[in-house]
Amino acid sequence: MKNRKVGMVSVGLTKFMRRAKETPKELAYYASKQALDNAGITRKDVDGVIIGSAPDAFDGVHQKHEYLTDGSGGYNLPAMRGYVGGGTGVFSPIQGWYSIASGMHDVVLVTTEEKMSTVQPSAQAAFNTIFDNMIERPLGPNLVWIFALEMKRYMEVHGIPKEHIASVSVKNKGNAMDHPSAMLGMKLTIEDVLNSEVLADPVHLLDISPVADGAVSMVMMSEEKIKEFGISLDDVAWVDGVGWNVDTTMWTNRDLYYPKYVEKAAKMAYNMAGQKDHSPEALRKWLSFAEPYDPFNYKELHHLEGLQLFEKGKAPMAAYEGVTVRDGDFPVTPSGGLLGVGNPIAAAAGMKVAELYLQLTGKAGKRQIPKDVTRGLAQAWGDLMQVGTVLILKGGRVE
Repeated sequence: MKNRKVGMVSVGLTKFMRRAKETPKELAYYASKQALDNAGITRKDVDGVIIGSAPDAFDGVHQKHEYLTDGSGGYNLPAMRGYVGGGTGVFSPIQGWYSIASGMHDVVLVTTEEKMSTVQPSAQAAFNTIFDNMIERPLGPNLVWIFALEMKRYMEVHGIPKEHIASVSVKNKGNAMDHPSAMLGMKLTIEDVLNSEVLADPVHLLDISPVADGAVSMVMMSEEKIKEFGISLDDVAWVDGVGWNVDTTMWTNRDLYYPKYVEKAAKMAYNMAGQKDHSPEALRKWLSFAEPYDPFNYKELHHLEGLQLFEKGKAPMAAYEGVTVRDGDFPVTPSGGLLGVGNPIAAAAGMKVAELYLQLTGKAGKRQIPKDVTRGLAQAWGDLMQVGTVLILKGGRVE
């Protein structure tokens, strides 16, 4: 059977913040109900549900997909959980795409959720268990100093000044001031970032995204169902390309200055979308904007290069010179990203996919890019320098 066209027709987002009262199940409900309402349908119209969430420890329950099923709209419906660490929020709508493109379902509700404030004494306690228990864990590693190693290597290979990397925090936290779900939107200067507390050199406090609780949902449909429900093409963003790649868990035997797993995932998505020229100039002309994964400010730049959108070592200068601001030549992370909106792991990347939809349908409000946007890319990264996931959406009337 030939793959069917698949469109995203609505999204729903909770506020990203630390929540003492709401359960993870309730967060999933808020987002999924909003997405259904925005699509003008009910749960009776849904054929299948995708639940995206990171390790069970974050929500403090075992078999978290079963716990989240009813809140995510999956009761008495085929429901599937996806988990590829931080890459989950982009991989979940990819799962929605192939569930529909394969002919298995016609209407799929995708919900990504995380309630990280429940982890005691902190989310780092769960992260510490992901290291190899024979080779790495005896060293007492944590994510901050692991990524300090990667950031340092990236800076040294290309001779990148810290000011260029700090400009990403300034941009993204500033963009987040216009996002209704944002946790830490704020106006900063490069000096503010450089003068913030050093956590593990060269990583400062304002280089890192804040831990948060939240959920994001999306409704995806086949082209036939979109026509049947009478949904305007102005309210549709079509799936144009998808890609994913998993590298070895042995991150210590790789040169960390460049994410090959992102490059491989990106090229898979570009080829599916029919974009054969993978040069940075051609890709930036073909795409209107991008939402790369930014749990640390340097990772946005690192990932832009893995996505082939800038040559190796060139993204930091482009960011510093304003190329990637919302009204720049190539807007990057107009949402505010993880750095500004917040980082509930699976939901954070889901927020980036939601931003593609909102920008392409002209519903991004104050965040709307001030030029015609026809095609956008969201990318996420998971586990220890290991997983790359990429999704490309195009406007409903774009051929």
